[in-house]
Amino acid sequence: MKKILIALILCGLTIFTKGQETSVEKSIFGVQTGLLGIWIHNESRLTNEISLRSELGFDSGIFGGSFYNKTGFIMTPVITAEPRWYYNLEKRVSKSKNIKNNSGDFIGMKISYNPDWFVISNYDNLKVVNQVSVIPKWGIRRVYGEHFSFEAGLGVGYRYIFAKSAGYLENESEVALDLHLRIGYNF
Repeated sequence: MKKILIALILCGLTIFTKGQETSVEKSIFGVQTGLLGIWIHNESRLTNEISLRSELGFDSGIFGGSFYNKTGFIMTPVITAEPRWYYNLEKRVSKSKNIKNNSGDFIGMKISYNPDWFVISNYDNLKVVNQVSVIPKWGIRRVYGEHFSFEAGLGVGYRYIFAKSAGYLENESEVALDLHLRIGYNF
């Protein structure tokens, strides 16, 4: 009788245990930093495999040359929206790999706006011209422990610079490269 009771209890427990759901997280909020910037972000689920990442932060850069008497550093605000398709969640779950906090591989469409609001720099009176970029990219996101994340991504796209607003004769467009390596903390 004890064996039957133990077997029924174990069977009952398996009914109530829930496996890892194959879906992106409903909402993730975090902060990330890389070599050239710092950003806060929110990633919200649109479908089981697609999320919308919104981001606010500072893109940074280093500049120099014969025109400048010292190496310059600049930080400018950036607003980004990026739909992401996490295409390998099922495969990761089937191999018993973690998908918590959207740990997986993704294809995204990064749309960024760098406004001419203010500039943080070691040079005075620098300005940044308003610009918009659209960059399709591929990336990976891995989460370690409960809160720490690592992201890497690569993409090539298009940048439009509103140069007329800064006094130039014509607006400009160019090819834009997005290579990012970031570490972060998810709240």
